[in-house]
Amino acid sequence: MTTSIIGYPRIGAHRELKFATEKFFRQELSEADLQAVAAEQRKVNWKKQAAAGIDFIASNDFSFYDTTLDTAFALNIVPKRYQNLAVSPLEKYFAAARGHQSEAGDVKALAMKKWFNTNYHYMVPEFDDGTTIQLDLTKLLSEYREALALGITTKPVLIGPFTLLKLIRFTGQTQISDVQDELVRAYVEILSLLVTEKVDWLQLDEPALVFDLTTEDICLFKAIYAALLPQKQTVKILLQTYFGDVRDIYTDLIQLDVDGIGLDFVEGRKTAELIETHGFPTDKKLFAGVVNGKNIWRNDYQKTLDILKTLPEASLIIGTSCSLQHVPYTVTAELELPQDILRYFAFAEEKLVELKDLNDIFNHGQGESLTANQVLFAAQRYQGNQVVQAKVAALTDADFTRTPTFATRERVQKDIFELPKLPTTTIGSFPQTADVRKNRLNFKRGEITKAEYDTFNQEKTKDWIKWQEQVGFDILVHGEFERNDMVEYFGEKLDGYVFTKNAWVQSYGTRCVKPPIVWGDIARVQSLTVEDAVYAQSLTDKPLKGMLTGPVTILNWSFPREDISLKASTLQIALAIQEEVLDLEQNGIKIIQIDEAALREKLPLRQTDWNSEYLDWAIPAFRLVHAKVAPGTQIHTHMCYSEFTDIIPAIDAMDADVISFEASRSDLSILDALQANGFRTQNGPGVYDIHSPRIPSVEEIQDVIRRILTKVPAEKLWINPDCGLKTRGVTEVKASLENLVKATQGIRSEL
Repeated sequence: MTTSIIGYPRIGAHRELKFATEKFFRQELSEADLQAVAAEQRKVNWKKQAAAGIDFIASNDFSFYDTTLDTAFALNIVPKRYQNLAVSPLEKYFAAARGHQSEAGDVKALAMKKWFNTNYHYMVPEFDDGTTIQLDLTKLLSEYREALALGITTKPVLIGPFTLLKLIRFTGQTQISDVQDELVRAYVEILSLLVTEKVDWLQLDEPALVFDLTTEDICLFKAIYAALLPQKQTVKILLQTYFGDVRDIYTDLIQLDVDGIGLDFVEGRKTAELIETHGFPTDKKLFAGVVNGKNIWRNDYQKTLDILKTLPEASLIIGTSCSLQHVPYTVTAELELPQDILRYFAFAEEKLVELKDLNDIFNHGQGESLTANQVLFAAQRYQGNQVVQAKVAALTDADFTRTPTFATRERVQKDIFELPKLPTTTIGSFPQTADVRKNRLNFKRGEITKAEYDTFNQEKTKDWIKWQEQVGFDILVHGEFERNDMVEYFGEKLDGYVFTKNAWVQSYGTRCVKPPIVWGDIARVQSLTVEDAVYAQSLTDKPLKGMLTGPVTILNWSFPREDISLKASTLQIALAIQEEVLDLEQNGIKIIQIDEAALREKLPLRQTDWNSEYLDWAIPAFRLVHAKVAPGTQIHTHMCYSEFTDIIPAIDAMDADVISFEASRSDLSILDALQANGFRTQNGPGVYDIHSPRIPSVEEIQDVIRRILTKVPAEKLWINPDCGLKTRGVTEVKASLENLVKATQGIRSEL
């Protein structure tokens, strides 16, 4: 038993689960048929891992939407508003994930946040004062039995009690200390059920241990496991960590009565040092995460073997650094990229092979795969762009500083745009309906000409510009009908990227993304958006936003290179986007939105590393993009679905003129942080949740605006939805936005 993975992708190699679930949402597929699709995907995954020779295969890593939400439902940490809906249990689950609006009831979804430092989003469990923890382990046990029926023994996976408590949002008077004992009793009951089921290993995921831990955190963790571990009986427990190292609690961890500890050697900068300094106990298995679960490049076997040789061989299990759900399924699905490129990539299926190779080399001395790997890494992969490298090297402090001051720009822009109080706008995209997607597909297949493709998109733009004017929006957008994805679209026009056809990764629920791959140095070789923006502006006398994606988000939502730093790649992208910003400005676009939705994504999990390892270059990279525009050009940015309250000063330092935040799902919690930090940037906290199909009423939006106005001055406030609208339907979008404008007009009259 020498190889292990933490988890595996679950959307399906061809997104089978995604499409089936969306059919279920549209009532085109029965619940029984959806369950059948899910069972088939689990079967395929388990058989793939077993065939690859993986010893420790995970179960219960599957989810219809999110494993954190699964855990909450298994423990009955479910607010009454969902439990009281007169729908099936699965529909209650989806109501918590995405909201619900029907005769059975009208409820908003749970909050959604980024899963640690990834582009995956989890549903935030909500614990109110009426919640009583009650165990329902049906899902975990049934999936364990499914695998067993296939002849495959798995290790069930659960979010550990410490991490779960740190993720829960307590909405009433109840606090962690009030539910700690009750939660431990539930996990004890889980262990008892697993003993009855004759389960050998249980994997408890505790990624929250890689944060900076307070004394209270450490005491909480130790108290939980001091109560839990004496009850484990015959079940072996793997305490699994990932996304960093456990420097604050390592010496306590190795003293626990667990049977295995999973440590990250990819993002855990101090993991090897901790073992060298403090050792590792001989009575436990060390699950060493040495194969990168978050990036798609081949593993350098020699470097990995050098790490493995420093570890206690007798207790060593070779594994992934985190779940493989963060990478696509398989390189073999990519039929259009040449082998000279593909040979450098390892997706989930190929990482299984890498684990087997490393195991064979390390434990059995088989050198053929090592030789082939060494030949690969000895070859020159890419010829650098000397011009781009020189531009980055020549940057000075002045290149990152916009003049004049923010206050001066604010006055200039107020006179130029003459906007009403509480200006209304949207984030950028409008629904990508079936005809929009078909038009793009027909063009890619060569079935229509470029002129026909452009004419269709221009007609869509014209229709939506006219509609925005009729509804009464103050700042318009063109709708982005030509864009497949807010990162891929730009990458396709930049030099230095390569693209896949089927390398889909789950972002949240049924939302999947296909991250482009940074292959080399990035350069702008053509206009990215100017033609579309100029056309759209020609259709209206109202100001129209030019829409760009920022350099940090483009990098964070790509698979980055591993041969240069993230900073270097981001600055290259920033220079390319800067050229586009200046081109838009020169062509009469005076409001330019540069989205940084993923700003926080690669922020180190330890606050002590924020400035030295990220913010000190990520914030200036954004400033580099817009530092040269004129005072009268208004720069917007947008951020969503992360926790921003603790980096508000850094966000203000981006020196944008206007910023829109996701706020509705987090119950406007960001407002207190804006107020406390004296946030100077004009801002638009989203007034309704676009990731839910429900339509907010005028009164509901007015209530939200009034709440915002208690924390944000009217002269600083913009009104907008949470995020872009490309994934929503036309009917719900138009109804919601009409209510948004009506609500704003009503509040203006009150002011």
